[in-house]
Amino acid sequence: MELEFLGTGAGSPAKFRNVSSVALKLLDEENAVWLFDVGEGTQHQILHTTIRPRKVDKIFITHLHGDHIFGLPGFLSSRSFQGGEKLHPLTIYGPKGIADFVRISLKVSQTHLSYPLRFVELTDEGVIFEDDKFKVSFQRLDHRIECVGYRIEEKDHPGELLIDKLRAEHVPSGPIYGRIKAGDVVTLPDGRTLDGKDYIGEPQKGRIITILGDTRQTPGILELAQGADVLVHESTFGKGESKLARNYYHSTCIQAAKIANKAGVKQLLLNHISARYVGPLATQLQKDAASIFSNVKVVKDFDVIDVPFKKKGEKS
Repeated sequence: MELEFLGTGAGSPAKFRNVSSVALKLLDEENAVWLFDVGEGTQHQILHTTIRPRKVDKIFITHLHGDHIFGLPGFLSSRSFQGGEKLHPLTIYGPKGIADFVRISLKVSQTHLSYPLRFVELTDEGVIFEDDKFKVSFQRLDHRIECVGYRIEEKDHPGELLIDKLRAEHVPSGPIYGRIKAGDVVTLPDGRTLDGKDYIGEPQKGRIITILGDTRQTPGILELAQGADVLVHESTFGKGESKLARNYYHSTCIQAAKIANKAGVKQLLLNHISARYVGPLATQLQKDAASIFSNVKVVKDFDVIDVPFKKKGEKS
């Protein structure tokens, strides 16, 4: 599981930062990539990565400001030209209006997609997607227009079969190991009965990622971020600019750090950086946040962040 940042800037493209888009790469887990926001030029940014557009099967939009959606029609169109195999359907999640934006853009440009497109417009807060490996939920944030944050929860991985324990008890290898790993109660040829649950290790805790849209501070952030392995939080403003941040419906690096601390997250990634913060000024954003929450990074375009499993004995 990796996060790759395709655009980390705020408002409009800049020389060193494109506008918002982040890819959650789930190639080992789902053989898929999920995009969170698709700002202008996202498909150009993808050209500089190993991401294949046909692997993108879900797009989650935080809000309908242009720096978060203007790249969507172009990306969807280009995905149609991914040859070699039949393209999987693509689902777009987002606030009300996202379907109109995409459909009108495709209609007036007479763009015909070679794959099915599905929309899920967000209404009641809570779970919007769930399968046997992941659950995605959302909550509304506090921005100038309707805006949401997403919480991606990986389900726990089953514990490993305790091979050494089975061998110590002289349990012969073979198909019976599969039944034991499934947790079945099995009877051995010598008459012994084993409960498979006694031969399976502790489950591997799933990982949690929280990705926020633009927002000033609001109680829902804490719930979205609680216990997350990674929190991606906007940092449009710096230390001492909380009044400006509130007036413009954004957050500061200090506010993001305080939330990370309170929510008990493992890593804070500061995103949506204003073009005012270049070079040493961007470094200062990170230093200021680190005075409150140590494991923090101001991300740059094309940064790839690995999200590891918790180590054994590590607190959740």
